[in-house]
Amino acid sequence: MFRNFLLVGVGGAAGSMARYGVSFIFSKFTPNTFVGTFVINIIGSLLIGVLFGLMPRTTWLQAGGWLLLASGVCGGFTTFSTFALENVNLMQKGQFITAVVYTGLSVVIGLLLCRVGIRLAA
Repeated sequence: MFRNFLLVGVGGAAGSMARYGVSFIFSKFTPNTFVGTFVINIIGSLLIGVLFGLMPRTTWLQAGGWLLLASGVCGGFTTFSTFALENVNLMQKGQFITAVVYTGLSVVIGLLLCRVGIRLAA
């Protein structure tokens, strides 16, 4: 049991650091903080789709790799809570169209890329 917590924790730390790095890089190119979050969420959706697609035929994923990479890295990397907060902030600023487009694109492209990841892994 401790091993599982350790795998998720190590993966989560790596994912969180990666999220910070991607957000930092995007902050240099755009004043809109949600752009980095959007990119993180769609990359995370693709990655978890690939992992899910590989799961049935990859023993190391079944033996702890899923906890490390999906629960840990993807869980630490993707930023749904930040996504929600940014949408609330956009709406509070009266930027309703931006919030709706951001939400719609994140959900649609995220789901699509998750499916693409599953197909890529097949």
